[in-house]
Amino acid sequence: MFNILINIIKEVAEKIVTSKYLVAFTGAGISTASGLPDYRGPNGVWTRRDKGLPPPRPKKTITEIEPNAAHFALVELQNMGILKFVISQNVDNLHLKSGIKPQLLAELHGNYSIMKCIKCDSRFKKDEIGWNDAIHGKGYRTDPIQQNQPRCPHCGGRIISSIVNFGDPMPEKEMKLAALHTKRCDLMLVLGTSLKVNPAASFPRMAKKNQAQLIIINQGETPLDHLADIKIEANVAEFLPQVVEYVKRIRKTL
Repeated sequence: MFNILINIIKEVAEKIVTSKYLVAFTGAGISTASGLPDYRGPNGVWTRRDKGLPPPRPKKTITEIEPNAAHFALVELQNMGILKFVISQNVDNLHLKSGIKPQLLAELHGNYSIMKCIKCDSRFKKDEIGWNDAIHGKGYRTDPIQQNQPRCPHCGGRIISSIVNFGDPMPEKEMKLAALHTKRCDLMLVLGTSLKVNPAASFPRMAKKNQAQLIIINQGETPLDHLADIKIEANVAEFLPQVVEYVKRIRKTL
């Protein structure tokens, strides 16, 4: 079993090294090792809901969590010039916190720490514009406007949370960037996602349609397992760092 695992790690590492345009597509499963629950995993939020159970209790609040080994593994690939772009469904801010460059990231469902102008689409951290949740609320698109909420310093437009809730429109800028880099990629790493939330989950399918290789690392089945060149049932935070170590070994021999 150990030798089989090592062979799979080596195979994934070789595909990464030989790729010309690697894109990562991440879901909640990449952040479970940081203390956040996923959604469709064995103990996920929706899995427990479907069984009539209460949601899992997070070990930490979203503001207390830190990136884990999987996040830092992606940063290593980025800094080696191998990873070209990250498409994420997560709102936990861990990719930016770990060191992924903002220009190499599309957060399809927003980011809990970032507000945006609904008029000009400028982005701000809460402290940059004096936003206080206790005073101004969460600022979701469908929330009533609170008195004295901060306005956009550029155009005076309404400021809202960048988080995309059910029923909200998807962010146009992020969707365009995700589509652009998906069409360019020749290898997509799908990390910790059940691929059941659309339209986000359409990007791995788009990559495969454009002849990219598809590697899925997830605990649990996904609807695209049959399209994957490699499917690995594994914890991303345990598996991906081992792959990156082999990537570094291979590069030393080139």
